[in-house]
Amino acid sequence: MNKPLRALGALALGLSAIAACAQTVVGVSWSNFQEERWKTDEAAIKAQLEKLGAKYISADAGGSPEKQLADIDGLMSKGAKALIVLAMDKDAILPAVNKAVRQKVPVVAYDRLIETPGVFYITFDNVEVGRMEARAVYKVQPKGNYVFIKGSPTDPNANFLRAGQQEIVADAVKKGDIKIVGDEYTDGWKPEVAQKNMEQILTKAGGKVDAVVASNDGTAGGAVAALTAKGIRGIPVSGQDADFAALNRVALGSQTVTVWKDSRELGREAASAAMALVQGKTPDKASNWSGGEKKVAISSRLLTPVPITRDNLDVVVKAGWIKKDELCKGVTGDKAPAACK
Repeated sequence: MNKPLRALGALALGLSAIAACAQTVVGVSWSNFQEERWKTDEAAIKAQLEKLGAKYISADAGGSPEKQLADIDGLMSKGAKALIVLAMDKDAILPAVNKAVRQKVPVVAYDRLIETPGVFYITFDNVEVGRMEARAVYKVQPKGNYVFIKGSPTDPNANFLRAGQQEIVADAVKKGDIKIVGDEYTDGWKPEVAQKNMEQILTKAGGKVDAVVASNDGTAGGAVAALTAKGIRGIPVSGQDADFAALNRVALGSQTVTVWKDSRELGREAASAAMALVQGKTPDKASNWSGGEKKVAISSRLLTPVPITRDNLDVVVKAGWIKKDELCKGVTGDKAPAACK
C-alpha cells in the first residue's frame, strides 16, 4: 500500500475510534452523593468523559444498598457500556456487579473495593492513608488514651485504614504508652453517628481522652463536635479527604491532619480506565492486586495520598483545591499557619 493510502487508512481508523467513543455511555452509580467530596469527583469524571467523547449518566442511591442494586440495572438499561460504581455495601452490591460483568459491561470499583473477579479497582492507597493519619497524631501525642473512630463496617476501606493506623501505634500499645479506650465503626460514615460514638466513649472514659484517630473528615468533624461540647480542646485529631471544613479546622488548630486524596485525579483516571476497558484495553498503570479479605485477584490502580498539616497547608491552596479565604476563615493571631499570613 502506498503512503497516501496508508495515511487515509490511518485517518479512517482514527475517525472510527472517535465515533465509537462518541457513542459510549458511561454510567456512574453513587452511594451517597450528598457528601461534599463526591461533587468534586463527579466534575472530574464528567470533564474527562467529555474530553474522550463519551456521555455521562448517573444515579444516586442516597445511602440505600437496595436502591443501588436497582440503579445499576437502570444505568445499563439506559445504554451504559461501562460502569463506575461507588459501592454503599461491599456485599449487597455483588449481584448487580456480577450481572454487569456477565453482560461484558466493564465495572470500575471507584474508591471502595468491590471484591469480585472482573472489576477494575481504583483508589488511593488506603492502608497508607491510615498510617499517615496515625503518624501525624502520634507525632503530637505519643502517649495516653487513644480513640479510633473507624468508617462504615460495610466499606472495606474502613479496615484498610484501621490496619494502617494500627501499624503506627502497635509498639506503643504493646509497651503500655498508649491505651485504646474507644474503637468504633461509624455506620454510613455519618458525622452524627461519629459524634454519638465519641460522646459515649467520653462518658465511659470519664472524659480522659488524649488523641482521636478519626478515619475521615466527616467522622473527625463529629468527634470534634463531641469534644468541644465537653470543653475538651487542643488534642490531636486526624481525618482524610481534605474537605474544606476540615482544612479550615487544620488552619484553626482543632484538627491535626487531613490526608489529601486529590479526587480530581481519581475522577480523571477512573473515567479514562472505564473508556480503556470499553475498548478492550488495559487501563494505564494497572497492576494485579489481591489485598482484600477474600484475596480475590483483580486489576487495580492505587494512587498516592498526601498528608496535610498546618505546616504544608499552602500545598492545597497552590493546587487550586481551596481558596485562601475559605481555608483561613476565622484564623487570627500570631499562631496562624504560614498559609494564612
